[in-house]
Amino acid sequence: MNTPCAAFGVTPLQGGGAGGPAKPVPRRLWSKASALVAGLLLALPALSQQVALSGVAGGKALVNIDGAAPRFMSPGQIQQGVKLLSLQGEAAVFDINGQRLTLRVGDAPVSLGRSSSGQDGGGAQRIVLTADAQGHFMPTGQINGRSVQFMVDTGATTVILSESDAKRIQLDYSKGRKVGVATANGRVVGHQVQLDSVRVGDAQVYSVAAIVLPQPMTYVLLGNSFLTRFQMQRHNDQLTLERRY
Repeated sequence: MNTPCAAFGVTPLQGGGAGGPAKPVPRRLWSKASALVAGLLLALPALSQQVALSGVAGGKALVNIDGAAPRFMSPGQIQQGVKLLSLQGEAAVFDINGQRLTLRVGDAPVSLGRSSSGQDGGGAQRIVLTADAQGHFMPTGQINGRSVQFMVDTGATTVILSESDAKRIQLDYSKGRKVGVATANGRVVGHQVQLDSVRVGDAQVYSVAAIVLPQPMTYVLLGNSFLTRFQMQRHNDQLTLERRY
C-alpha cells in the first residue's frame, strides 16, 4: 500500500545519536553534583511516576524518582523501572517505560503521557518526541478523542488521514469540501474537514484543518495545521514542541 507522503513534500525529521560511554565517578567528586542541581522534572502521569535529574557529576547522574531522596545512577543501572542509558555533559539519556528521553540539567519541566487532571484546557505547554530507529517522529495521539498513530510531517500543510482511518474514528468527512490533491499516484479528490481536537501527549489543540484521502495510508500525517501552534526545536534525536497559542 502506498502512503502518499512524497506528494506532500514530506521531510520526516531525522534523529541523531546518543552520547558515548561514561567514566566512573570518584566518591570525592559526588559532593560537587549539588552545584548542578536545577530541578528538571519529567512527569509521566499515565504511570503516576515522576523522575527528576538533579545533577550530573562525571559519569553518574543524581536522580530523584517519585519524590524519594536523590540517588546516584551509573549508565546501565535501573531504579524503579527507570534505566539510565548514557550521559553526555550535563544531560542524561533514560529509558522510561520503553521511551528514550534525554533530560538536561536546567531544562524546563517536561510533561508526557495522558493528562491526570481529566481537563481539556489545552494541556501541556511542551511536548518532547523521540525519533524511532529510522529517524522518524511517530507519536501516538488522538483525533476527536480517538486513538491514531501519527507521523510528524513538516511538509504537509494540514493533518492528512485516509478514509479508512476517518471511518475508524467515526469522522464524517462526506460533507467536507472536495479538494484536488496531487499524490505520488496522480491527482485524487479528497475531503477537507475541520477536526474538533488533536491531542499528542498532554497537549491538545482545537479546530485543526485536515484532509481525508481515499487511498490507504500507514500513518496519519501530523502536518502544519497542528505543528504551527508550536515552536519546534531539534536536538539530536529529540524534537521539542513549545506551545505558541
